[in-house]
Amino acid sequence: MNKRLFSIGLALLLGAGYGVTAFAQAKPEVLVKQRVAVMILHGKYWGPLSGMNQGKVPYNAEIVARNAGFLDALSQMPWDGFQPSTKDQKTNALPAIYENPAKFKEAQDRYRGAIGKLVAASKGGDEGAFKAAAGEVGKSCGGCHESFREKL
Repeated sequence: MNKRLFSIGLALLLGAGYGVTAFAQAKPEVLVKQRVAVMILHGKYWGPLSGMNQGKVPYNAEIVARNAGFLDALSQMPWDGFQPSTKDQKTNALPAIYENPAKFKEAQDRYRGAIGKLVAASKGGDEGAFKAAAGEVGKSCGGCHESFREKL
């Protein structure tokens, strides 16, 4: 009896593991939609901060803190959507992403680091610290877009 229960349990466990693996392999078009959605949200929450950094929008410490927090979460999300299986999808991503993944990873890390500084600067309510950190974020965005995104 115990042997039979063990066999059934093992079969269920292995079957569950297979199901999770199969489920985790998203279709390329889904990965592209997800990463594009995240980038659109980046724009939504970065736009007001960019405006404040350029002096086009009055500085608002509450919005800076809120948006920096959102960007911190969003900055972790799109990267797993750049799988080799997506390289033949029609997107603005350049082949350099797949040809030089180490350089692409460096760009991601630079962006994540800049966002971390933005989050830290947003906690003090200091407009000067915010502007310095926002400038780094802008440079890191531009650097990635320059090397890895088709010019629009």
